[in-house]
Amino acid sequence: MITIATIVEDYGRRFVVKTDDGLLLQANTRKKRTDFACGDRVHIQQLNDNQAVIEDYLPRNNILFRQDIRKSKLLAANVDQVFIIAAVIPIPNHDLIQRTILATVAANIPAVLIVNKNDLPDNNHDIWEKYINLLSTPIIYISALGNIDIVREKMRGKCNLLIGQSGVGKSTLTNALLGEQIARVGDISAKETGCHTTTHTRLFNIDNTTTLIDSPGIQSFGLHHLKNHELANYFPEMREFLGKCRFHNCTHRNEPNCAIKTAAQEGEYPMERLLFLQKIYNEINQ
Repeated sequence: MITIATIVEDYGRRFVVKTDDGLLLQANTRKKRTDFACGDRVHIQQLNDNQAVIEDYLPRNNILFRQDIRKSKLLAANVDQVFIIAAVIPIPNHDLIQRTILATVAANIPAVLIVNKNDLPDNNHDIWEKYINLLSTPIIYISALGNIDIVREKMRGKCNLLIGQSGVGKSTLTNALLGEQIARVGDISAKETGCHTTTHTRLFNIDNTTTLIDSPGIQSFGLHHLKNHELANYFPEMREFLGKCRFHNCTHRNEPNCAIKTAAQEGEYPMERLLFLQKIYNEINQ
């Protein structure tokens, strides 16, 4: 019997799906396909009370993934917004944050940056305020061990993906949102680096209208799936200068009379964003 379900757990080569009437089934795919993601709505063939085969996915609203030279990794499908979580400890990876935000812009998914562990004395607010101007991304300051009502309200009624480095408090925040200890929480080592605790992607129901997809901690975010000629479009601060370069196929690196470079040099937007654009362009053209 063919029916429709949602992928609620993604282990890479096997999945758990939930039918619309609430039945949970262990699921494999035809021909060892791996092009499915947590949040996908899928056609399944139920084999028995515990098992099913995923036939294919239904049309997606969106898909967020990362891709390096060797392979791609699907993160989640059909999400309404992405919460990128960082923290004072471990030291934030600014390059990783920029890459993740760039991927969300390319996928046309709104993003919010959560700064966790705001209760620590040295919370470096100046650094994060810079991000507001640099990335045009909303920032929420929280302590996952304290009041998280602002996050709960922001997530209400939507499908939300939580993504970030290991050790920044993703599991702690997930547990706080769910009100129970479902996601495992790791300790911070003496070197203040996080332990990798979430081992697979999982979709939780916060309430009847709100879902949360918790993903494993990431240490890198490849962007090889982005197209050269579209790259500058994903930098909101550069859009007003697009189409004004001397050459229609300008890469905004070495070409003369580049409007994107000129705007950065004249202080229209931060120079480091131009350098980041050039870095990604060089990377995906290796």
